[in-house]
Amino acid sequence: MMPRAELLKDIVADLRMAVSFVTILPVASSKPAADGAVARASWALPVAGLLVGLAGAFVYKVAIRVGLAPNLAALLTLATTALITGALHEDGLADTADGLGGGRTRERKLEIMRDSRIGTYGACALILSFGLRWSALAVIANPLAVALALCAAHAASRAGVPAFMLLVPPARPDGLSASAGAPPGRSVAVAFALGTLALVLTLGPGKALSGLILLSLAGLLLARLAIRQIGGQTGDILGAFEQLGEILILLVAASFQTGG
Repeated sequence: MMPRAELLKDIVADLRMAVSFVTILPVASSKPAADGAVARASWALPVAGLLVGLAGAFVYKVAIRVGLAPNLAALLTLATTALITGALHEDGLADTADGLGGGRTRERKLEIMRDSRIGTYGACALILSFGLRWSALAVIANPLAVALALCAAHAASRAGVPAFMLLVPPARPDGLSASAGAPPGRSVAVAFALGTLALVLTLGPGKALSGLILLSLAGLLLARLAIRQIGGQTGDILGAFEQLGEILILLVAASFQTGG
């Protein structure tokens, strides 16, 4: 059995790796990203997401405190989470929409997804993503409810990423997803458990179940689409998966909020 001190050291290193991988926060990791460390640390992605959600919740709370309307506070919140993550997932969503929507062949789709320029499909996807999330937060309105919804969305949307990486093969051998490697089963299970726990604690069992079902369906549909069109997943596809998860969880929170 691994000594407790060494185990704690590995946990801290994985947390640092996860946070540095999905945010621009200056959290250096002691493990090189090229040796499968990212895949092993993927269990901590929901924790990294939770930090992003808490940052957004803090900005929302401050905005409401100074007298801003919920719709303006929601816009500032989304700007904050995009800034902290370096718009990494939004970039993935836009590239995925452009590639899958605009290319005729597998090679052309992958070429488009690597292009830093944004096209019509990508622009529309970003408008829909920001619009749906902004609307959901504005509808929820209450700062505490918004905080819980943000924590749920950012943690759960990243909790399924390890499973997606394990079950869907990389589309190309030299991309970000391929270099990250396939997560071990333990990392997949821990990430799923953390994401589920976050949903249950923040939204309650009923809403958590709805969120899990929607996330699973979204993951299956995206995986099937990615495999059929480009032969597997890429870093952009993973970003798109995270964005879909955020949207769905916030919509679940908003729908139950309006429904009482």
